[in-house]
Amino acid sequence: MMTGFLRGISGLFRGFRNVFTRVRTTVRLPGTEAPRAPGTARRYNIFEAAAAHVAACAEDDDERTAETAEWVSPEALAFGINELACRAVIALARERSESPQTVARDLLNLPVA
Repeated sequence: MMTGFLRGISGLFRGFRNVFTRVRTTVRLPGTEAPRAPGTARRYNIFEAAAAHVAACAEDDDERTAETAEWVSPEALAFGINELACRAVIALARERSESPQTVARDLLNLPVA
């Protein structure tokens, strides 16, 4: 039963890695863009936007949350937030020596499955 769960998680992360690889090839790295004209908006990386958005939410900063939500498309922001959540759960699971499922349920105050 546990091996099925682990295979499922492995497949999930393999899928995330594949999507991330595709996104990474389409997103420009900082410093590789041509100089911007004065007054033009900066282009944000989806992971930079997700990190800033989640941090603003955690700090209950509604103004900053609204600002970061405008940096990238809603779909890109959702993908970045999902990737950040997965990485955070994995890091906490390793730190606690628990399964990602246990950590995720604990973070959401859900009963043990």
